[in-house]
Order: sequence, then C-alpha cells, then structure tokens
Amino acid sequence: MTTPEHEETSFYEEIGGLETFRRIVKRFYEGVATDDVLRPMYPEEDLGPAEERFLLFLVQYWGGPTTYSQHRGHPRLRMRHAPFEVDLEARDHWLRHFRAALDSVELTPEQDARFWEYVTHAATFMVNTPG
Repeated sequence: MTTPEHEETSFYEEIGGLETFRRIVKRFYEGVATDDVLRPMYPEEDLGPAEERFLLFLVQYWGGPTTYSQHRGHPRLRMRHAPFEVDLEARDHWLRHFRAALDSVELTPEQDARFWEYVTHAATFMVNTPG
C-alpha cells in the first residue's frame, strides 16, 4: 500500500504546480503576440483561448489535472498543427519564446533541462514544412 509520504511527486507539483505553469505560458504568449512569424498561426483575435489550451496541455503532460483531455480529447499534436506551415524558422521562434518563458521562473538547473529537453523535442516534431 502506498502512503502519502511515499507517493512520487509529479514534475507538475515539483516545479510549483498551476501557478508556475501559468507564469510560463503567460510569458510565452507575450512573446508570440508580437512575433511576425508565429502570430499569423493563431487565427483567433484574442490569444487567450490558445493560451488556456496550451496551459492545460502542459499541466496534464507533466502530471497535473487531466482537464485538457476532458475538454479536448487526445492531444493529437501533429494533427492539430497540420493546418499550419511549421518550418524550422517557426520552430526557432517558438523555442526562443519558450526559452524566455522558462528563464522567467525559478527552476533548478535539472528541472529547466528536463522541461527544455521536452519542448525542444516537441517543437522539432511539429515541423511539417521543409525550409
């Protein structure tokens, strides 16, 4: 039997839970809002809904509440990004804003490296257009 003091802490909890993820995603979208390459990929006039979806996705991915799947189903990331031309330039812009977002919160070097490794892999996986 597992007792609370022996339960493994999720990465979500380890880095500060919802508040930390909210700060990361908010900072990321502040960059996206003024980015000439990325902003056209967000058809909604208000970035708020995209920001909320991304927040819920990251929270769930890292061990937090499963609200994302409850509202949106399986993430199917490549399918959801297929309508947009994601090339290496877009990936690099995306990563630049995410790097700034990670730098805006206080993570340990190990936590930062773990998060950065995931997002760099994910961003490269989303590339669907040569160039």
